[in-house]
Amino acid sequence: MGHPTIYPTGVTVYNKEKAWGGYTLLQVNELGALLIDMNGREVQLWKGLKGFPNKLLPGGFVIGSTGERNPEYGMQDMLDLIQVDLEGNIIWKFNKTEYIEDKGEMPQWMARQHHDYQREGSSVGYYSPNSEPLVDRGNTLILCHENLINNEISQQLLLDDKIIEVNWEGEIIWEWKANEHFNELNFDEAAKNILYRDPNMRPASGGMGDWLHINSMSTLGPNKWYDKGDERFNPGNIIWDSREANIIAIIEKSTGKIVWKLGPNYNENEEVRKIGWIIGQHHVHMIPRGLPGEGNILIFDNGGWAGYGAPNPSSPTGRQNAKRDYSRVLEIDPTTLEIVWQYTPAEAGLIEPLDSSRFYSPFVSGAQRLPNGNTLITEGSDGRIFEVTKEHEIVWEFINPYKNKINMNMVYRSYRYPYDWVPQFGKPEEISIEKIDIKNFRVPGAASSGAMKVSIIEGAKEYDSKGAFCVISSNEK
Repeated sequence: MGHPTIYPTGVTVYNKEKAWGGYTLLQVNELGALLIDMNGREVQLWKGLKGFPNKLLPGGFVIGSTGERNPEYGMQDMLDLIQVDLEGNIIWKFNKTEYIEDKGEMPQWMARQHHDYQREGSSVGYYSPNSEPLVDRGNTLILCHENLINNEISQQLLLDDKIIEVNWEGEIIWEWKANEHFNELNFDEAAKNILYRDPNMRPASGGMGDWLHINSMSTLGPNKWYDKGDERFNPGNIIWDSREANIIAIIEKSTGKIVWKLGPNYNENEEVRKIGWIIGQHHVHMIPRGLPGEGNILIFDNGGWAGYGAPNPSSPTGRQNAKRDYSRVLEIDPTTLEIVWQYTPAEAGLIEPLDSSRFYSPFVSGAQRLPNGNTLITEGSDGRIFEVTKEHEIVWEFINPYKNKINMNMVYRSYRYPYDWVPQFGKPEEISIEKIDIKNFRVPGAASSGAMKVSIIEGAKEYDSKGAFCVISSNEK
């Protein structure tokens, strides 16, 4: 499907009466971690701060990384995980996962962090009125990589996922390795066959299998299921998802065993079949206590391509054997597997299946539940972040205007935070932005000369010809 060469960027819609006001934090390609207000004003840029993802802490602190490992030798390995203040001063740092000696590179300690981490005090890294991440103490859960061979999975070198917990002093006090729980994942024989032959081989380090590609990880936090006696949902247990294997799982922190799971087979029973195939998903987590939907599991179900199994016409080998060309956001009751709420192409007002791919991010992305019941959705591959009500009305939308070296404006994940988490700035002025009537939208100079009067507007205010939006009213002569 083709894309327009020119399109509005920044905040394009904002209903201040229905949206949940706050700052939004996103990683802007090579520029750094960017904080914007509800009108898209760029409030703060932590220049050069990498984010996989970036997360804000109360007081104007941000967590991120100083850089990434040479991709010839590693796959999405961050050098470190750091916490900086508003001026960019490092006040906490961890990099002692592994001492790395890559050929031609300076030997150094690396965190090998990727995709996620959580600071103690907050189960998911975003705002909930019942929890707050610690800023000057506490432990941090970190999702990392480790290279190894497990002949039960494959004879190929594996890029395994592991979760570590480190204290404030940077000591590793707990760890969990995915490959050690291979038999708990319940792959069928067809899946085991293709995994053994091709565990999603990547070119780094001469070839290694990114067999699970876990891309989110968080504790469950206090929840009603555990309060009712269901031990699977102990607040300290950890939920994660595998993008390549279509698996969502909860591990028991005390034993490391998997105590709850969805996938990799979404045909195994009637309850799972009603959900439909979850493919290539991102940012699975349990909605924290204090937010609407608390205790349910929220998922950005990307679609795209993922999974291992029997070959089919679109997957001659059986790798990436599940495919779907649209995305979904699902809220699932983990005890009944009922879909409680969803945002799919149907809720987006698209004609299925002809137009379904207009809501589609086959990689990156995420979703956050907000205190007013709205959901902030990162449709990341096209750099779109938008907020929808429970009734699926879009009340805020932002398009990332910054493209990277390969001409992509993708956003890995974004988060909305209260204004008072950055007290240095105070609450900014909020101005509603009406949805543009596209049949009357023109760039400057596009209309016939002298035919119509042109107004250039930003939000509800007029401004000069250097602006971005141009509305032509056909009843003005």
